[in-house]
Amino acid sequence: MFRSFKLGALVAGAIAVSTPVAQASEFINILTGGTSGVYYPLGVALSDIYAKGIDGARTQVQSTKASVENLNLLQQGKGELAFALGDSVKYAWEGNAEVGFKAPLTKLRAIAAIYPNVIQIAALTDSGVKTVADLKGKSLSVGAAKSGTELNARAIFDASGMSYDDLGKLEYLPFSESVELLKNRQLDATLQSSGLGNAALKDLSTSQAITFVSVPADVAASLGAPYVASTIPAGTYEGQAEDVPTVAVVNFLVTHEDVSDEVAYQMTKLLFENLDTLKAAHSAAAGILIEEAVKGSPIPLHPGAERYYKEQGLL
Repeated sequence: MFRSFKLGALVAGAIAVSTPVAQASEFINILTGGTSGVYYPLGVALSDIYAKGIDGARTQVQSTKASVENLNLLQQGKGELAFALGDSVKYAWEGNAEVGFKAPLTKLRAIAAIYPNVIQIAALTDSGVKTVADLKGKSLSVGAAKSGTELNARAIFDASGMSYDDLGKLEYLPFSESVELLKNRQLDATLQSSGLGNAALKDLSTSQAITFVSVPADVAASLGAPYVASTIPAGTYEGQAEDVPTVAVVNFLVTHEDVSDEVAYQMTKLLFENLDTLKAAHSAAAGILIEEAVKGSPIPLHPGAERYYKEQGLL
């Protein structure tokens, strides 16, 4: 009888001891994009950084259709951190139904403005496409429907006085699938919104003669914030001998209001303390600058992130 009681007490004690450990466990699901883009490798790097740097953290990286899907998942509490384009974040906060947000996503909170996504339009050289206007009558992939990339494509076409109706053929395909069609000469061009050095475009440039399509500065000016004029520097891709003018839009790391202040603080702090690790994961991370982190956000900062920036003298 005594032994039985003692065993029961020990089991109860073990449960009591293990309960706080379970409560302390913090799950961080990082929402990224396609595996051939930039969001995914940076998400993998952040996952490793957070698993090592945040006590009790369990991390996971989820490949998604990127910005629009990521923001909707955050609102539903199905992720703790997401990559998203600035214009998508703005539309999400406003509840723009046309682009995929049925109501304002009021739970969203910013962690940081990070690197700019550069709009990169690659065309087979023998298609003769050199400018956006040259895409008339041609076949083009604009990314997954209602993805951040596709929203960028719509904006650029509109600012150029064009629409999808001007194309000979329109495809809604992820980066890697678009490139495969170009390799097979089943597509004339692909529009990809990502950091420079995009893996899919690097692959394409080593196997096909391609031309990067110029987007004039006046298109960026007419679009306004969060779009800015940008350049694809010469040598970014195989065979690219000259700078190519284009436009860019800033990416954000976004969380939601139900993530604790401490976890949001740690995610922000560890992001900026491990920039070298992120640069090793993808060269686009070279564009992540702490002095730019609190600029231009269309949504409020998470209080945990705000605390970090105040410590750094940025707020």
